[in-house]
Amino acid sequence: MVGNYSEDSIKTLVWYEHIRKRPGMYIGKLGDGTQPDDGIYILLKEVFDNSIDEYMMGFGKAIDLNVDFEEGKVSIRDYGRGIPLGKLIDVASKMNTGAKYDSKVFKKSVGLNGVGIKAVNALASSFTIQSYREGQSKRVEFSGGVIVTEEDLPANGQTNGTRVEFVPDETVFGTYKYQNDYIETMLRNYSYLNTGLAIRYNGSTIQSKNGLLDLLQENMSGEGLYPIVHIKGEDIEMAFTHGSGYGEDYYTFVNGQHTIQGGTHLSAFREVFVKTIREFYKKDFDASDVRTSIIAALSVKVEDPMFESQTKTKLGSKDMGPNGPSIRQYIGDFVKETLDNYLHKHPDIAQGLLTKILESEKERKAISGIKKIARERAKKASLHNRKLRDCRVHYNSTDNRREETTMFITEGDSASGSITKSRDVSTQAVFSLRGKPLNTFGLTKKIVYENEEFNLLQAALNIEEDLEDLRYNKVVIATDADVDGMHIRLLLISFFLQFFPDLIRQEHLFILQTPLFRVRNKKKTVYCYSPEEKEKAIKELGPNPEITRFKGLGEISPDEFKHFIGKDIRLDPVRLTRDDSIQDLLNFYMGKNTPERQEFIIDNLRIEEDIVDEEPPMKKVDEPHKLEQGAVA
Repeated sequence: MVGNYSEDSIKTLVWYEHIRKRPGMYIGKLGDGTQPDDGIYILLKEVFDNSIDEYMMGFGKAIDLNVDFEEGKVSIRDYGRGIPLGKLIDVASKMNTGAKYDSKVFKKSVGLNGVGIKAVNALASSFTIQSYREGQSKRVEFSGGVIVTEEDLPANGQTNGTRVEFVPDETVFGTYKYQNDYIETMLRNYSYLNTGLAIRYNGSTIQSKNGLLDLLQENMSGEGLYPIVHIKGEDIEMAFTHGSGYGEDYYTFVNGQHTIQGGTHLSAFREVFVKTIREFYKKDFDASDVRTSIIAALSVKVEDPMFESQTKTKLGSKDMGPNGPSIRQYIGDFVKETLDNYLHKHPDIAQGLLTKILESEKERKAISGIKKIARERAKKASLHNRKLRDCRVHYNSTDNRREETTMFITEGDSASGSITKSRDVSTQAVFSLRGKPLNTFGLTKKIVYENEEFNLLQAALNIEEDLEDLRYNKVVIATDADVDGMHIRLLLISFFLQFFPDLIRQEHLFILQTPLFRVRNKKKTVYCYSPEEKEKAIKELGPNPEITRFKGLGEISPDEFKHFIGKDIRLDPVRLTRDDSIQDLLNFYMGKNTPERQEFIIDNLRIEEDIVDEEPPMKKVDEPHKLEQGAVA
């Protein structure tokens, strides 16, 4: 039946209705706070960016941020000029309204589209904005974008500036919780890019004196092979050194915005860095030898920057400004001149850099033969790779579903069979291991090519050179929740930590959570991921529920498995914090059995024991009903 198409079919949504109906257009994904790019952090950033813009223009020396983790309430107070009182409502609730369209006022700002703070307003159950300006104040409270109260108030001696308080709406985001680590990392990045700014966060002060130099010193997991090179220009700042691992580690920013996915500025830097090094040493080094294990930070200020999405994680601008040079030329000229001069003035650093490049070159040539054989083997296998059940869409494509792409790494035919039969063939791939992978601790990258399984894995992911053409957004380790499964997880994490740390740094690696129990009666089935959830389900379903204990992934039928890898999938991200040293982690957990590790195991040992139930008898399936505590060594 064809619907009637008339004037009544045409609808115009109020601004806040459109944002609430299509939040992804404005803040990316929603999420629940377990990922750093979840929507609740974007809301916080949108408000904080406005305060940062005031500081960048020379107004105010501090920003206060308070987060109530239980209630989800965020409060941000800056000491800038304050929003003009007559425009306070417009700034908070009229789309495409703001001062940042005039580049003379906010020449190199982040929030230029006049949307950000309106999105926060629309997606908050409670949103209050108050401006203090020249002894006067105005306060407006909204809920879901709708004005609740509006009042003019005396400033009561308050310094000029703006205060915004909001609570993300649970009807939009569902259950969520802010994570302190994510917020603190965000604030530290703001401090590095705005030296001298005091960010007062929940009673503590975050401040940086040396900018990107502080960033590298605080985020490096170990000592650099030579002192950090730190160079600043008018609209550009860079810092770099080399470590002893593999991969490339970059922290890039545009107008104070952390561009996690890089963009045109990072591409220009990577290109000109290699070119400058080649010219300085007068040798045609391979680009990978120059960049392997580099740890670098780059910040540029661009007039009217264009990002590839509202979340501003990838720079798309080609030029430094409407009448400025191209970003490629600007960064190229700066790096070529300043880095060349720096290396001439610091011969000890030039020698340290050369030594690192030659070591990388030596290792690359030592494995070039096996790499050629391995590539040919992988090429043949890719025609019919029995280990990989691929999907149709890939992360390095332009498909709308590229962000959903996932590769599950499983062990054994039964587990991979269940996932393969229940997966979404458009976005979910499966790579099957034949058993426990090799412990790569202490080995060189040569093993990646010598070991057929590792070689096929890196080929499937397409990460041999770098992560630019990564084929899957999420790489998920899917193993049984027993001791053997835990061991396989450790071995795979060690492999990625040692040879492809960028996969973890950029938060592409996850652990799949699968249920330990199924509790059901004739009306309802509940899958439980912990003994505590099982006990709760038993109470919910009443007397005599049927209880199944899942021992492995292979025991879960495909019809059931589709629920665990669908929209309700539970993933634990594998993350590195600023205090984690990769080498120390590998040494402790995967190295020799030291007294310290023995003591750690003894202190954390959990003994599996049977506990007698005090509840009435119940119907039991597969296993007696008992509360188990897993033992992990």
